[in-house]
Amino acid sequence: MQTSIQQTIYEPMLSDIVLDTKTITKEQAEKIFDFFKNNSLFHWSDANNDCEDRANAICILLKDWNIPNYKGWVFGGAYLKQQEGSLVNLWNYHVAAALPVMENNQIYFYIIDPATSPVLEHIAIWADKVTNYGSSYYLIKDSNYYIFPTCKLFRDNWHKQNQQNFKWTIQGLAGINGVSKIGQAAVAFNKNRIRNTEKKFQKLRYQKPAELEQVV
Repeated sequence: MQTSIQQTIYEPMLSDIVLDTKTITKEQAEKIFDFFKNNSLFHWSDANNDCEDRANAICILLKDWNIPNYKGWVFGGAYLKQQEGSLVNLWNYHVAAALPVMENNQIYFYIIDPATSPVLEHIAIWADKVTNYGSSYYLIKDSNYYIFPTCKLFRDNWHKQNQQNFKWTIQGLAGINGVSKIGQAAVAFNKNRIRNTEKKFQKLRYQKPAELEQVV
């Protein structure tokens, strides 16, 4: 596979090392992308909010469906390394679920992010598209990591999935940023919406879609 990348740089010091992993085919990855693109639980038009919750929700589902998955992260150069570089929409970072795909006896990572692209994208191309100017840095992380810490970043000091950030993930799918002060207030007034969102999500976890049955 060939890519033409101008602005984005792979950051190996913060990425998880992937030496041997289960993979899927490009065709299977495209089926997975289309499923999530068209699923009503995911509000892709709201690109400026809750990317970590959409990514986390997808990774939880893929894990329960026995489909290999990771997360792709991209950071603006100014935010990550105090140098020139920013992402689109004034984002400091962006994250999406990633799929390990075997092509020509090599593993490539493709991103599920209909918020920024209508098609499946190689991680480097995806990161480049959400870069505004200067340099950005992209990482490949284990999907068990929910978010990075506010202190200095290392490869292994990220926050892992737990019950609290699972609640934030469900709230995010319901359109509420539960971490923000405004979102915390909104939670109290939208309990039914959050409850219904969780029911739909849990049903999906334990009922693998028929169109993805052959993806293992």
